[in-house]
Amino acid sequence: MNLQVRNVGCTRGDAELFTGLNFSLGAGEALRVAGGNGSGKTSLLRILSGLAQPASGEVCFNGRDIRRMRDAYCAGLLYLGHVNGVKDELLAWENLAMSARLAGQRLDCDAACELLAMLGLERSAELPTRALSQGQKKRVALARLWLQPARALWILDEPFTALDAGAVTQLCGRIDAHLLDGGMLVYTTHQEMALQARSHHCLQLEGAAAC
Repeated sequence: MNLQVRNVGCTRGDAELFTGLNFSLGAGEALRVAGGNGSGKTSLLRILSGLAQPASGEVCFNGRDIRRMRDAYCAGLLYLGHVNGVKDELLAWENLAMSARLAGQRLDCDAACELLAMLGLERSAELPTRALSQGQKKRVALARLWLQPARALWILDEPFTALDAGAVTQLCGRIDAHLLDGGMLVYTTHQEMALQARSHHCLQLEGAAAC
């Protein structure tokens, strides 16, 4: 299992965010994408997830351009963007049930509430999501990491934002389990995290220099 980025470039309007990016990621490995605001971190994650096209180059999975294997690639991908991606008008547990349904799974109210309780949201499961704090909404969104463990590649944009110390520890444990099971991770964060990856890389987009 291998993710390969070959001479990838990205532009926004007339501005070139980055160009000539080359790296690869294998089973059990993690890549942290770093850089200042506007450097293209989220843009790169969207390109890796297939939600945006690179201005140049290609992203390959197991040697094939992801544009030629979109359905198969997406079936093995879990992408969580910087925006939580939860619906305010639904109850917290209903958001989990909807995410499960979109992934081809069934999740009833009791199972959803049990998962939310594990994440410290037992009193919030049947509240409208709009009534939750930003940290609580973040945990509802992150519950997908427990719902869809079979996805080989996780792409997470600022997953630790708005979480308290206990939730950060819990999330690190879930990510560690994913990596130790041979999964791959690409993520952004402003916090230093000691993840249990076989190899932990860092890509600094400003100047596209590895660190």
